[in-house]
Amino acid sequence: MHRLTLGDFELSVFSDGTYPLDGGAFFGVVPKVMWSRKVEADDKNYATAGLNTLVIRSENPRTGKQTVLVETGMGNKLSSRMAKFYGQPAGLLNDLAAGGIAPEDVDVVINSHLHFDHCGWNTVRDGNGKFVATFPRAKYYAPEGEWQYARHPSERDSISFISENYDPLVESGQMTLLKGGEEIVPGISVRTFPGHTAHMQAVIVRSQGKTACYISDLMPTTAHIDLTWGMGFDLYPLQTIESKKQYYAEAVPEKWLTVFTHDAKTPWAYIEKDELGKMIAKPI
Repeated sequence: MHRLTLGDFELSVFSDGTYPLDGGAFFGVVPKVMWSRKVEADDKNYATAGLNTLVIRSENPRTGKQTVLVETGMGNKLSSRMAKFYGQPAGLLNDLAAGGIAPEDVDVVINSHLHFDHCGWNTVRDGNGKFVATFPRAKYYAPEGEWQYARHPSERDSISFISENYDPLVESGQMTLLKGGEEIVPGISVRTFPGHTAHMQAVIVRSQGKTACYISDLMPTTAHIDLTWGMGFDLYPLQTIESKKQYYAEAVPEKWLTVFTHDAKTPWAYIEKDELGKMIAKPI
């Protein structure tokens, strides 16, 4: 488990496991001769993707006692067809338990968007076959635009959504739908960075002059920090580039810690410019 202190907050990275992801899907139009220098692939062209959950904890009087989860991994609801492609790692609850966090300990869950690999443990099936909140005391948050789109997705990306991960929470009132830009709890806010999807939100943590950002699928790994390197899944690749520019304009000079959702080896790093102006990741 990776852990550090950021002002009043303790940040930890937990994992739902890893899964194989086709290199073309992971890197889109970037040629394999280029991305294979940064990421290893097997003989079937699969690279290893991580499923990183950021846990933010505080017991400081100024921020209150909070346990906040950012993303809930892939979960355990994949169809047999999808499991053939991705497996079913489903390790998050065990990983949290090993770190001393029970489902009842979680106060807030934030989803950057509603693709199945980001909100899979939002819900579980109870003894009556009904889908209920995995974290029973938690208030859940997700972008409203993502939920509206997920109800009627395009043929291109309909496979990315599993309604049982979020609809039961919206119906029960346990999930609040966000417009973008809200502060969830003191020091933790969201900001929309379109590109991967139209309404995907990053989660920004600020305390005592320091900032960390769970950037989600705008930059899923350290290998994606180049402006033009995006995923094949990005619905709006040109917006991905513009969102990265906006992010770097603030994050680089202010030395934000960037948290990567799918990097199996480097879950967080500082992004800097080298002497040639190229973006590089400096792991902690």
